[in-house]
Amino acid sequence: MSESEASVDWDAEAPTFDEEPDHGLRDPEIRRAWADRLRGWLPAAAGDVLDLGCGTGTLSLLAAEQGHRITGVDLSPAMVDLARAKLAGRDAAFLIGDAATPPVGEQRYDVVLVRHVLWSLPDPARVLRHWRGLLRPGGRLVLIEGRWGTVSPVGIPADRLTELLAPVAGHVRVERLSDDPLLWGKTVADERYAVVAME
Repeated sequence: MSESEASVDWDAEAPTFDEEPDHGLRDPEIRRAWADRLRGWLPAAAGDVLDLGCGTGTLSLLAAEQGHRITGVDLSPAMVDLARAKLAGRDAAFLIGDAATPPVGEQRYDVVLVRHVLWSLPDPARVLRHWRGLLRPGGRLVLIEGRWGTVSPVGIPADRLTELLAPVAGHVRVERLSDDPLLWGKTVADERYAVVAME
């Protein structure tokens, strides 16, 4: 976890986290935009999705609504509580733990889904190898990342992430997200993208 991420009290942030348009997806158009993107990134057939750094479970909910079975992991107990409430009654389980080394034992998944987490971890190459090991044969990593800010930008550029993925994935597809204001609830000027990496 980066210094900036480590300094955030995520339990304190949890009650208002979903107020950001692209966090809570409360606006039907923003929600639909994310659901459409997710449909293109996840397998068509129902599968097991591991949502790392799941926060309040918004992407988990969209994936569950598309028929997938969800395991979510977040370091913040307050975020996990909100995710459990949001997905109550669905085929979903949420665990408190570190996204870099999720507490899932020998369980394997069809998808490892991670949004805005990898950039904050100290050794992304090692983490990507570990996440790759959590996939079943034919599985995929779906990584939503970016590079934010202009004065002292934080994040990970798409070209750097594709370099890091080269040793662990045979096929890597980058989808630019910056030019779709519906995803963010506003126009954005920084670099935002998704990477789908498969064997």
